[in-house]
Amino acid sequence: MQPSVLLAPVVRAPRSLTDVYGPGVALCARPELEVGVRAGANRHTRDVVSARPIAVAAETPVICSAGGTGPELLAHLRDSGLPVGVDLREFRSEAEFAARVREAVADGVLLAMEYPQPVALCPDASALKTAGLVGHLNNKASINTLVDPRFRARRTVVARGDLAAATPVGESWVLKAATDDAHGGSLDVYLHVAGEPVALPAFTGVLAECVIEEYLPIRHNWGIQLYVGPDATARLLAITEQRIDAVGIYAGGRFGPVTAPPAELLAECLAITQRAADLGYRGLCSLDCASTSTGGLAVLDLNFRITGGSIPLLAIQAIRPDTVDQPAESLKLTAPVPLTDLLTPLRPALAAGTLLITSGHDTTRTDNPVPHSTLQLLLLGDDPDELAVRRVALESRFAH
Repeated sequence: MQPSVLLAPVVRAPRSLTDVYGPGVALCARPELEVGVRAGANRHTRDVVSARPIAVAAETPVICSAGGTGPELLAHLRDSGLPVGVDLREFRSEAEFAARVREAVADGVLLAMEYPQPVALCPDASALKTAGLVGHLNNKASINTLVDPRFRARRTVVARGDLAAATPVGESWVLKAATDDAHGGSLDVYLHVAGEPVALPAFTGVLAECVIEEYLPIRHNWGIQLYVGPDATARLLAITEQRIDAVGIYAGGRFGPVTAPPAELLAECLAITQRAADLGYRGLCSLDCASTSTGGLAVLDLNFRITGGSIPLLAIQAIRPDTVDQPAESLKLTAPVPLTDLLTPLRPALAAGTLLITSGHDTTRTDNPVPHSTLQLLLLGDDPDELAVRRVALESRFAH
């Protein structure tokens, strides 16, 4: 095992969003609510994502759900030494969300929209990165415009009416959304295993096109974490290994001592990010990459936004910058209970410093009528195997 690759010493690794964006920028990490979609659709996902950056925001204003700003939760974050946001512009409803965005525009700050928002709500002149650019960079059909042919998986853009013919039962394949829109942050990847029944995800019923990607026998699955600061230069932040569940969805990351990717793959990831920077992108990003059992290398997904790997990395840099190569694992816990009930059994580990909260959300602090709490956590320790055992125990305890 080799340690993750970090930035060269001449560039100080960022510890907060303020280090990434610089002054005069406000963050909005909430997926858009599309015209014609009922307000409750994907509401919980949109609110949780909006609150995730709070723990490492520092002086960067954050437009965030009030579900992530509870006094007890913020106290936990601050007590652990995290650079918690000092300018949290909270909303409790869809109307308040739009009001917070318009207020930020009126303040004259640039809005770093992590997902494309309607231009009527956030004009391009007020955007650090335009909705059109963010939509293009995150569209699964656009990946081949940014990735060198040597690192491309075979993929085809397929119209909705042609999906049946392009998704055979007897072959393995991966299905992804082809759209510039965020669709509430609900566009997951669908993995089909040869011989299993085909169960196309809901997004195939609303999108005009999808991407069919070859199934690859993955040996190593990395999340290459990078960022583009105010100087428009792409830099490597760190390398993480990704845990993917049985249906192909991201389930968390491993930090610290990870298997290092080949140098040519890292060089391509840096080049991809610089291509995006040259188009105007600013902020964090995560590129999903893999090596296969047959010796191939592939860039599978481009995530030009704050991700589940970004926040823990900034948190580690903030609380223990001299030990960033020690093992850590991230995970998410959810339950249909108030956040206090989710926190109670975790208090001993939190007090011992072996567990770190990186974000949380409680729907009871919003107008969402469905009670639901979420915690994003980082397990800290010295032994990767022991961390994995603790993670599995936590996930099993809160499984529902």
